[in-house]
Parts: sequence; structure tokens; C-alpha cells
Amino acid sequence: MRKLRKQIVVLGWCGATVLPLCGMAQAPAPAAAPATTQAPSKVQTQTAPQAQAPLAPRRGLRAADRSPVIVDGSEAMFTTMCALLASGFESNVSADHWTAFRAQMRERLRQQQGPAVDAVREFYRQHELRDPGATLSRYLWFGLVSGPAPKFQIGLRRDEIPPEVLALEGFSEILSNYYQEQKIGQLWKQVQPVYESEIERLHDPVSQVVFVTSAYLRQILDTTNPQTFTIVVEPLVGRITNVRNFGDHYALVLSGGEDIPVDVVRHAYLHFLLDGLPLLYPHVLAVKRPLYEKAAQAPRLDPALKEDFTSYFAECTVRAVELKLKRMSPGEKEAALTRDDEDGLVLVRPIFVALAKYESSEPSMKLYFPDLVRSIDSVAEAKRDAALTFAPAETEQSADKASGEAVARTTKPAPTTVPNDAEVIAALTEGERRIAEKNLRAAESSFEKVLARYPDQPRAWYGIGLVAYMDHNAARAKQVFGRLTTGEHAATQDPMVLAWSHIYLARIYDFEGNPEMEKAEYQSALAVEGGPDQAKEAAQKGLAAFAGEKPTARP
Repeated sequence: MRKLRKQIVVLGWCGATVLPLCGMAQAPAPAAAPATTQAPSKVQTQTAPQAQAPLAPRRGLRAADRSPVIVDGSEAMFTTMCALLASGFESNVSADHWTAFRAQMRERLRQQQGPAVDAVREFYRQHELRDPGATLSRYLWFGLVSGPAPKFQIGLRRDEIPPEVLALEGFSEILSNYYQEQKIGQLWKQVQPVYESEIERLHDPVSQVVFVTSAYLRQILDTTNPQTFTIVVEPLVGRITNVRNFGDHYALVLSGGEDIPVDVVRHAYLHFLLDGLPLLYPHVLAVKRPLYEKAAQAPRLDPALKEDFTSYFAECTVRAVELKLKRMSPGEKEAALTRDDEDGLVLVRPIFVALAKYESSEPSMKLYFPDLVRSIDSVAEAKRDAALTFAPAETEQSADKASGEAVARTTKPAPTTVPNDAEVIAALTEGERRIAEKNLRAAESSFEKVLARYPDQPRAWYGIGLVAYMDHNAARAKQVFGRLTTGEHAATQDPMVLAWSHIYLARIYDFEGNPEMEKAEYQSALAVEGGPDQAKEAAQKGLAAFAGEKPTARP
């Protein structure tokens, strides 16, 4: 039994990818898994609509008492991501907007040496795809379905293994050798505070999603059901991956972050609750199939839905319920329904309308579902669908943009000023989170903990400067940002800190009515080599005022 520590980590969200899950050895199932292979701590839930704390932590439970909804980490996923980063994945991606933990881990892993590391790197080179998102997808699949350390053997039948994992045949043995050579098990223990704090931070928002969604559908989770819904926390991923099911196991791989993607979690959880309903009532669903025939021709419709009516109907039902649960204006809801129509998801609208009658009824959605399907007016919907014009397929360029960080590759170096100290990394990222919450005293306390151990740590000083700036203490903020931009303590090795320190100094001089110094600081920010694009944009906007241009709002 592990003790859940209180350190908080800020981790970024950078995108969403949908994948079908063909079996998941790492997802908690009714059978107990060895304690040594589980992630730091589990947040489990037995949720009924009337529950008040659906994700209350529970430890030492019998296997039969396990909740189907779990927030957890995975040693297999962590090891897989370590091997991937050690092999050079994302080596040319700017770390300007990365968390301190992720940036420091990438640098540490890239410096690993040894025969097993060489084997991992050679395997990666032989299996690397042109699309980095597709490359990542393969390894995420492997991390989800592989067995525990140190062997990482996949326990599924070959016909159950996702094609992406089949493409990595032989990786289990290579990863096992890497795990033992580089003592990844010890590293996994060292980084527990980062993972445990992120798991704890997800507790309340995930609990709220589970509670509200289950209450709306009047669904009581059955702990004897083999289905599981697992959120796997992995900060090294650096993006969100929405993993869909093929079988009993559903999972989300989340990197964590300041802004928890509630919509993504809700969407996946609704699939967990609703996907099985069309399969329970195939005879009722069959009557509506003619409405699907035209929709399947929509250029933007997911190819996986074009030949699977039950999955298509489940997707439409999920989206309709989402619109009921989201806080949106009538205009926003109408715009969403229009987009669904244009994308070929034409049944979202009639299901959304039919939900009004469900809301005034008493049965759970599981019992009411046949009536929901029957309430769709096939004749009226057929006429409406005939008049629809589907949106054209997206261009290849716009599709690439969806991968976000995967295509935003630069040659900017990652910051090397963060010490190789797990407690310090946790304190820095906790301070970042407290800044985002505007909890200035807590943020200041976190940064001071770092400075007590590393008196010249630039990111900690930068945090202290932000606290003073947000606290309207201009004199203190000017002193701290001045320290970071000039003299022996200048943050010359951390372009992000250096550039933004110049920006904040410029803004302070603006408040003080000193335009010459303000302009000089903006110019200095632009001159920082490797500075983040956002800082340069802020500097350019600041300088625009001096050129007689109308100033725009600053970030």
C-alpha cells in the first residue's frame, strides 16, 4: 500500500487522438495484478447517481471490490516512453512550453549509454514513421497492452493484438533489456511524487464528470462488470490520447496539466457507458438503418464509422448527451448540431431532441434506450437528410495541423537549467500550478523551497518575479526580473526565462511612464536567441506602439 503524497505537478495538454483499444493488459480488471507493476496510486470509484464522493481513494480492497473507474499510472507506459525519448523521439521539438519535469527527463534520457540503449535506438530507427503522431501511437498502444516489468510480454492472442503493436514485434525483449540495464525500475520509484500528485489533482474533476454523467444516465456502476474505464497518467507523452475500446476495456492516456480536458474525459466516459446499448437492441436499431446509408457517404465521417452502424449510432448518442451536459448557449448548441450534420453525424440532432422526453421520464438510459430509438421520426429525418449538403473532406494540410505539437518542430534547444532532482522538479511545477490558480502565497512557498536548495535556480527566481508582479509589487518584480536579465545571475541558459523577464520589465517601465527603458526591454526580448514565439509576439506588439501603430491587447 503506497502513501499518496501531496506534491502537485503542472503538465501540458496538447491535442487529442482517437484510437480503438483491442485489449488492455495494463487496465485494472477483476483479477488482482501484482503490486509491483501498478502505478503509484489508484483513485477508484463506485459511483451511483446519489454518490457524494465517487472517486474517494480506496486501498487494500479485495479484487472483487475493485471499481471499474480508475485513475492510475503505468510502469510499462513509463518505461516505453523513456525508451522512446532515449531513442530521439521529439529530439527536435522545442521545449519552450514543456513542463520542467518533461524537459529535464528528455535531456536525461538522451544521455543514456549502453548496449541495450543502442538496441532501443536501432529498433526505433527501423520502425520510425514519417508522421511522428503515428509513431507515438504505436508505442502508446504497446504501453497499454504490454505485460508488467521486467518482461513486458503481451498476454493477448495474436488476433487480439492491435495492428500498431504487431508492427513492433520483438520490442518486448528489447525493452526488457533496456529496463534492466538502465535501472528504470529505480527511476520509476524516484518520480513517484510527480505521478502521485497528478493522480490526486485529477481526482475532483474526474469525480465530477463521473458523478454528473452517471446521474444523467441514471446509471449505477456494477463492480462485478468486467468493463473498466482507466485514465492512465503519463506526463512524458506531452499530449492527450483518447483511447477507445474494442472489448471490455476503455482508457485515456493523459499527460496532465493546468487545464484538465473535461470534455475529452466526458466523451470517453460516455462511450464507456453507452457503447453497449445499440448492441443490446439490434432489432430496434435496424429500423433506422436507412438513415445511415446516406450519412455513411459524408466525406468527413470517420472511416471507422462508415461500415459500422452500431458504432455510428453510439457516437451520435454520445454527442447528443454531451450537448445536454455542456454549458452552452442555444446558439452554440445549434452550431454544434450543424457541424455534426455537415460531418455526416445526422442522427445527433434527432437524438438530442428525443432526450427531452427521456429527461422527464424515470427509467435509466439502459432501459429507456429502445424508446429513444423508436422516437426518431424516420420519414421526417429522411427528408431532412436529403436536403443536407455534407462538408468536403479536409485538406491534408489541415489534417496535419490536428497533430499539433507533432508538426511544431524546431531546432531550439531544451532548457538545461533544471536540476536533476525529483523534489525540486515537483516544487517548480507545483509553483507553476499555483501561479495559474492565482494562489500567490502557495506559489511563492514552492519557489522558495527550490531556492533554499538551489539559490540561483532561474525558473524559481522567475516564479518569484511573477508572484511579485501579480501582487502589484513593482519594486520587487523589477529587482527579480533585473537579476534574471543582467549580471552574473542572468538566465542566459534558459531563453524562456530570459525573454519573458525582459517583457515583464518592459511592462513595469510602461506603468512607471519610462518609454525609453520600456522600448529597450522589448528590443532585448526580441534579441534573445531561442526565445519562445509568444514572447517575441508580445515584444513586437509592445514596440508597435512606438511606431505609431494602434497597440493590440497583450497576452
